[in-house]
Amino acid sequence: MARVVLPSSLARYTGGVTELEVEATNIRGVICALEARYAGIGRELEEGMAVAVDGHIHQDDLFAPVSPESELCFLPRIGGG
Repeated sequence: MARVVLPSSLARYTGGVTELEVEATNIRGVICALEARYAGIGRELEEGMAVAVDGHIHQDDLFAPVSPESELCFLPRIGGG
């Protein structure tokens, strides 16, 4: 299963859990699995977070592949312009 690391700012959804494992084949599947476990977290992840999959940052590519050996780190999006 893929390893997921969440920022501490999302601990209010998870009861303090910041590292866990999820079975999914893409980023969207990871978010759906997390939403099923922790109601309300899915919207936060989709709208306010970027995700690094094995060190490569994705901001809007929800269908980027995830393997059982992957590590996903959700990070707050950085605004700019």
